[in-house]
Amino acid sequence: MNILLLGSGGREHAFAWKMTQSALCSQLFVAPGNAGTAQIATNVAMNPNDFVTVKQFVLANTIEMVVVGPEDPLVNGIYDFFKNDAALNAIPVIGPSKLGAQLEGSKEFAKEFLVKNNIPTAKYESFTSETVEKGYAFLETLSPPYVLKADGLAAGKGVVILNDLQEAKDELKAMLVNAKFGSASAKVVIEEFLDGIELSCFVLTDGKSYKILPTAKDYKRIGEGDTGLNTGGMGAISPVPFADATLMQKIEERIVIPTINGLKNDTIEYKGFVFIGLIKVGDDPFVIEYNVRMGDPETEVVLPRIKSDLVALFQAVATEKLADFEFELDERTAATIVVVSGGYPEEFEKGKEISGLENPTESLVFHAGTKEENGKILSYGGRVLAVTSFGNDFQEATKKSYQTIENLKFDKMNYRKDIGFDL
Repeated sequence: MNILLLGSGGREHAFAWKMTQSALCSQLFVAPGNAGTAQIATNVAMNPNDFVTVKQFVLANTIEMVVVGPEDPLVNGIYDFFKNDAALNAIPVIGPSKLGAQLEGSKEFAKEFLVKNNIPTAKYESFTSETVEKGYAFLETLSPPYVLKADGLAAGKGVVILNDLQEAKDELKAMLVNAKFGSASAKVVIEEFLDGIELSCFVLTDGKSYKILPTAKDYKRIGEGDTGLNTGGMGAISPVPFADATLMQKIEERIVIPTINGLKNDTIEYKGFVFIGLIKVGDDPFVIEYNVRMGDPETEVVLPRIKSDLVALFQAVATEKLADFEFELDERTAATIVVVSGGYPEEFEKGKEISGLENPTESLVFHAGTKEENGKILSYGGRVLAVTSFGNDFQEATKKSYQTIENLKFDKMNYRKDIGFDL
């Protein structure tokens, strides 16, 4: 079948790499894609949020499935656009409905869903520019550190954690009154800080049943020892060593099942990924946030561990036959290290030529922010490459990824040297 994949990052290159291995995939188009996807699929210069143009392309190229990588088209309602269009409604879209996507599109919606379904999470309240004074008062009831989250989509950067009460008040004002994150912070959720170690759990659902995919732990901050500014993600490990059978049972019983049942009870159409950001406090899991797509760089570490045919898996989601699907995993550990542009996540330069990509390697090198120009591969984003390797444990896997990175070069490239340091 002809498949259209929406997105342009490392996550999408990993999806493309996995889907093109399937005998069910005759032609894969990626919109807009990057230099990595261009080598294995056909890139299309198209904005994933321009649904009218997407429709024209889908019909002109006999597309039989649409897989959505990033969150924006989902929050903007691409699933509903296809469902409500007579020419498109037979074509499955892998991703939730617009209402389902509110789990990521609105922090407040997500918190209300969690509370309603008795899923363990931090206590919270939400505020607008009209109630900023009440926000100050709520901050005073909490112990530091203070967690402030922009309600809307802020490209993974709308969460601020501060230790000083006055700084937290100033930040709340900057978000609500000065629109620090634009419309995303028109509403801000303040929640209690949970102290523990984080992990991500990924679930694929057809709206009736579900499969739990491999766990992962990602590393958000730019600096070693998890210091400095938040980024889109600097690396990831899968599986998470501390996510043993006891913890996974708690996650499934207390979080996954109530989440899937909550979607069903509210008749929220949902055929796609549920990314559950968790924190283990003592021996118990709590939900920090939901995302409604696979994470990045977690996709680059999770997908290589799935042995099953990904297109067949998506077909099972589309036809609501996921319960019958035999799901097979690679038991080895995978580690992904992200290579970024110098200066990222603040100002950085693009257009740096990348050398060493032609070198043979055991690792998988996924392109994130790259483009091809005159036969050369150039950096084209903050996160440029994601290098994934297998090993018997995360130490062996990270070592292989670092060895591969030593052979890759571009001006001012940067990466963390301590992925997995806290495990």
